[in-house]
Amino acid sequence: MSLSLQDLEVNSKGKVVGFTRGAKTYMNKLLAMGLTKGSEFTVTRVAPLGDPVEISVRGFHLTLRKAEADILQIERS
Repeated sequence: MSLSLQDLEVNSKGKVVGFTRGAKTYMNKLLAMGLTKGSEFTVTRVAPLGDPVEISVRGFHLTLRKAEADILQIERS
């Protein structure tokens, strides 16, 4: 079962398992930022209303808006 990035708490670890269909523009941006299938990350911060979410992936911090994060299909790791 894949989750949304907003389903994870701070300090939770996750892994990208895929992308939703029909989101090619954002998907290309996410791929360019290192969020490829199989990438592991840690949720470092979540804004009070859940948007944006900051993750640590491949040694850097990346902040994603809800629209971008919803493209990711993730699982807990």
